[in-house]
Amino acid sequence: MSQENQRLPMEKVFRDPIHDYIYVQDQVILDLINTKEFQRLRRIHQLGTTSFVFHGAEHTRFSHSLGCYEVARRIVESFARNYPSKTPSDGLWNNDERLVTLCAALLHDIGHGAYSHTFEHIFNTDHEKFTTRIITDPQTEVNQVLRRISPDFPTKVASVISHDYPNPQVVQLISSQIDADRMDYLLRDSYYTGTNYGNFDLTRILRVMRPYEHGIAFQMSGIHAVEDFIVSRFQMYVQVYFHSVSRSMEVILGHLLKLANQLYQSERANHRQRNFQPHYLMPFFDENFTLDDYLKLDDGVLNTYFLQWVDDEDPILSDLAHRFLDRVPLKSARITDQTRSLLPELKQLVAEAGFDSEYYTAENDSYDLPYDAYDPTSKKPRTQIELMQSDGSLVELSTVSDLVRAISGKVSRDERFFFPKEMLIDSNESLFTDTFEAFQAHIKNNIIS
Repeated sequence: MSQENQRLPMEKVFRDPIHDYIYVQDQVILDLINTKEFQRLRRIHQLGTTSFVFHGAEHTRFSHSLGCYEVARRIVESFARNYPSKTPSDGLWNNDERLVTLCAALLHDIGHGAYSHTFEHIFNTDHEKFTTRIITDPQTEVNQVLRRISPDFPTKVASVISHDYPNPQVVQLISSQIDADRMDYLLRDSYYTGTNYGNFDLTRILRVMRPYEHGIAFQMSGIHAVEDFIVSRFQMYVQVYFHSVSRSMEVILGHLLKLANQLYQSERANHRQRNFQPHYLMPFFDENFTLDDYLKLDDGVLNTYFLQWVDDEDPILSDLAHRFLDRVPLKSARITDQTRSLLPELKQLVAEAGFDSEYYTAENDSYDLPYDAYDPTSKKPRTQIELMQSDGSLVELSTVSDLVRAISGKVSRDERFFFPKEMLIDSNESLFTDTFEAFQAHIKNNIIS
């Protein structure tokens, strides 16, 4: 079937607080939205534990995926209108790529799991691999919808997301240092967290984007809008995504899942059976799970198990579940290279105060590069941002922007040691006076010293 035959007789719209209207013009897009795998994204928060800090951050992977699609749709329409290809080698936009681009934008996050990043770390899952599996597995509704276009269409869509698609314009539109994904999540996350850090001029960015032979460039006249985008992303990571309390809740979540797994393994080895069996988690504890097992999990399923674990016979599992559900975060202090050697002593003091240091302490290191010029020798080289001058020649962003050059390659890093807030109580009111005083002597201005 041709793309034209897939157009809806009348476009559908989704009201959206970020983009006003999200326009659906193709039957395949509407059918993908209505699949059970895509609807599952309504039950997975976009920002995981961030809502424990910014209470408005209750938005979902579903709304972000629709938003990413809408940004991609606007880019494609701009390219088709302003830069249509006239000959195969002119480096301009071939609108035959429209549908694969829109499907890839819509489905780029469909493999995310419940509390995805923490869950991935504990159970060694990979949301990108699950995205590919959902798209290419003949048993999924997503795959069945995509195959209506052509038998190889699911593979094409998956290859865009895995960066293997032969047209770099399509790949960069979905995944690069300025792409439809980042443009939507910065604006959406900023809106729902009630912050202004992620705001930038989307209309201007879309206006100055243009295709060329090796990907996507930005007109030199739009350099200030591009700079604003880079700085906005930097600010969001520092102020929102790396927030210490959100990371504390992730630590508790990780320890909670880790302990549940260990208790399950121990009791199975001893031929005991707990009163409560987390059936949807057991395939992951057994390291023998299917795609269907993965798709049954969402944030609500895990929260239900946590609610039942509050009454568990194991006191640490019960306490960690309480801390997570009732927002009792761990405290934290920054680690420096000079004070890293103090961590074993601090963990020992936590243990002396009655807390199992394996489950009540953690080291957590969050970092991100706000902008990184292309380095082909790096493990995961990034696509650099190219600016197109009036004569058609290209220059890399950091070579002409003092602002971007100042932060290029600079790692936004915040390494912290997490511990129970009880370690900071007034030592005169505790049986562990000496222990608390020894611990508190190493914490000054939230930095280990």
